[in-house]
Order: sequence, then C-alpha cells, then structure tokens
Amino acid sequence: MNTGPQKIVSLCPECSACPAVEIYETGAVKIGEEPNIVTLSASQWNELVRAVKAGLLEEVHHGV
Repeated sequence: MNTGPQKIVSLCPECSACPAVEIYETGAVKIGEEPNIVTLSASQWNELVRAVKAGLLEEVHHGV
C-alpha cells in the first residue's frame, strides 16, 4: 500500500526546498512545509479550487 503523495506541486518552481501541495490517494491534501502544514479534506480542497476558478480568490500584491 502506497502511503506517499500521488502528486506533488512545488509552490516555488525555482527549488525543491519550498512549500508544496501534496495530493494523496485518500483525497487528503497537505499544503506547506514543516512545521507549518495544513491538511485539507477532499471537499475542502475542491471548494478552494472552485473559489479560484470562480475568481473569488486572486493574487495578493505586497505593498499595495
């Protein structure tokens, strides 16, 4: 039984030491890096994806 993530997407394409999104076969999704990791259920992740696709979430600009 494979307990590792099915898919990993780095949040920093420049390196592999930055936070990542890990998607597991169970539907759980982990975001972050130790010790700051949050685990979302499949329904929570899907709601986040829906919000992004609907334009409810957008890029954050520092110093604005």
